[in-house]
Amino acid sequence: MRVLLIVLGCVFGANLAAAGSPQRYAAALADVAQRDGQHDFDFIFGRWKIHMKRRSHGSNGADTWTEFDGYGLYRRIWDGRANLNEFEADSPNGHIEGLTLRTYNPQTHQWSLYWASSRDGILAAPQVGEFRDGRGAFYAQDVLDGRSIFVRYVWSKTTADSAHFEQAFSYDGGKSWDVNWISDMVRVPGDANSDGAPATASAAKTGPALTTSPAPTTGTAAAPTGGSAHDGQRDFDPLLGSWKFRLKRRLNPLTGSSHWVDLVGTGVCYPVWGGRAQLDTVLLEGTSGKIEGLTLRLYNPKTHQWRLYWANSKDGTVVVPQIGEFKDGHGEFYAQDTLNEKSIQVRFDWTALSSSSPHFEQSFSADGGKTWEVNWITDQTRVNP
Repeated sequence: MRVLLIVLGCVFGANLAAAGSPQRYAAALADVAQRDGQHDFDFIFGRWKIHMKRRSHGSNGADTWTEFDGYGLYRRIWDGRANLNEFEADSPNGHIEGLTLRTYNPQTHQWSLYWASSRDGILAAPQVGEFRDGRGAFYAQDVLDGRSIFVRYVWSKTTADSAHFEQAFSYDGGKSWDVNWISDMVRVPGDANSDGAPATASAAKTGPALTTSPAPTTGTAAAPTGGSAHDGQRDFDPLLGSWKFRLKRRLNPLTGSSHWVDLVGTGVCYPVWGGRAQLDTVLLEGTSGKIEGLTLRLYNPKTHQWRLYWANSKDGTVVVPQIGEFKDGHGEFYAQDTLNEKSIQVRFDWTALSSSSPHFEQSFSADGGKTWEVNWITDQTRVNP
């Protein structure tokens, strides 16, 4: 991805330099740096019907296009600086259910687009880019059939009630592009560009009223049945709803620091994919500043494990996921990450989910998990609907 962005930047800069004077070149670069695109996706919030065309290559070399319809729901996050859409369709090759998380980086003025399928609950590497003159182009490097390729997403022809999307692959470093997915979107009649979303994308077919927050639940985590492996896709159900937060955060972890700061705030936890995934948003403030973030929790039905993806509105970057599961009401989730350019282990610890005050702790380890230092503690209190 870094190589791709460097190449694109060099090409862009060379074209500008060839096109005019140094003054025009500097002005163009200033425009690139200063443009604020945090509301570029505002057109998309609400419910949509989507007509799709998917291209496949046959064994005889002939191209085949398959057409089918689906539905999408698009929810606003961080006042439009991020958004989440749920997507659902019945294609000739089977049922498709997925989501896209889009986050904006106010420092680079670019968007990152993360896709996940309900089959495995894994966010793919993001397509990164921006809008120019009403056209959004987003790029990533990926692997297809063992070959390295570039991937391009393009949004165009966007209005309040329609939009056009194309995905394309490049096998020659971006010299040529092979379009393989085309979507034409039309807003569901009666939709008022709402910020909320029903529990599943298929609910958009009949156009129910959209809600800005889900009904809270006081249920407990699902229990294993018949002695089979625990199906944990409902383990986080007790967190659905609205909450007050109290946070204790250790400054400068793994340095011997004992300086803690307090923050308070609110958050809402929404169901995704009918509850088999969740979007959790928080806004916390204290003397040390403000934290505005989200956690996207995705369940893998094959491994019976969760992936917990965190992003902060300061840069919109989704960090490496913590992966784990619940046992006897206790959830532990682990990842390897970096802190101050050093490799560390991260642990998320959830307890008391079924109580009126769920408890969460984050810890770091610099010795491969032998010892852990807690640096983040939250206690939640439910807000009545």
